Amino acid sequence: MPTFTAAAIAEKVAGRVVGDPQTLIQGFAPADGARPGDLTFAENESYFGRADQSAATAVLVAGDFTSASGKVLIRVDNARVAFALVLPLFFPEPQYAPGVHPSAVVAESAKVDPSAHIGPHCVVGERARIGPDVVLIGRVSVGDDSVLGEGCRLFPNVTLYPRTSLGRRVRIHSGSVIGADGFGYVFDRGEHRKVPQVGQVVIHDDVEIGANVTIDRAALGATVIGRGTKIDNLVQIAHNVTIGEHCILVAQVGIAGSTKIGNYVTIAGQVGLAGHLRIGDRATIAAQSGVMHNVPEGQKWMGSPAAPDRLIKRQYLAMERLPELLRRVSELERRAGNGSTTTD
Repeated sequence: MPTFTAAAIAEKVAGRVVGDPQTLIQGFAPADGARPGDLTFAENESYFGRADQSAATAVLVAGDFTSASGKVLIRVDNARVAFALVLPLFFPEPQYAPGVHPSAVVAESAKVDPSAHIGPHCVVGERARIGPDVVLIGRVSVGDDSVLGEGCRLFPNVTLYPRTSLGRRVRIHSGSVIGADGFGYVFDRGEHRKVPQVGQVVIHDDVEIGANVTIDRAALGATVIGRGTKIDNLVQIAHNVTIGEHCILVAQVGIAGSTKIGNYVTIAGQVGLAGHLRIGDRATIAAQSGVMHNVPEGQKWMGSPAAPDRLIKRQYLAMERLPELLRRVSELERRAGNGSTTTD
């Protein structure tokens, strides 16, 4: 593992060293597993107390805390952001040598940049274009006429159907399928007739897609994923969906066809969105919500069927009171019944 001075790490994260800036840091670990020579991090008072009592040599910290044990501190504005910046220093991604593995099958009409890595048992289709520093780790299938921009990394068993377009630095994890047929059928003479899905999927720069995600190609035009959007595992995105920039989609989200999602939208786990909806910029949808209506910009919705969170929270509070209200109604009915049967 590489070694850095506290000063070098501080420079990387725009931080300030409190203590000896030449202190050597050899690793990065959580407080409960840190050893001498390690750096750990703390983003609040509770975490800092544990970090300061740990065996770590230095602490990446947000706030004006003072070490009681004499540890070197690297003060930053945001410890979690600094954590993300420092981790790659100690745990760099594997590097892959340029070239095409002997077991890979690359069409003669495909164009593969000399700096790209095409791993074992990959298949690259006709007229596909593989850009600089692309990595196909193994058993990746790239369909005909697909385009992969600079620095894309596709993990084992990813499948890109024909005419899929990836921007720069797109990461797609194992088992994901991009560009399969949209789920389009029309009922005709007693049977479901398939509507051909002849569009494509377009994924813009810096998108990351988790494992076992499915993004269907459009019936016509394109299913689009905007720049910087991050998609968790087991998400289903249907045909002709458009997702804006820098959105977060958590595991098991399902989005039906032709829904349009704005920029900086957060959709929590197991949310289902009906088709042809509009979700405004910076909207937030709480976990397990079932969204049946358009969501205005900046609003927070929850529940199933989903509605603005303030409304749903009032409903939840009312439901919590139901047992007591039912008890009181029952008592009133009992008293009323006793009174009606009294005779002189």
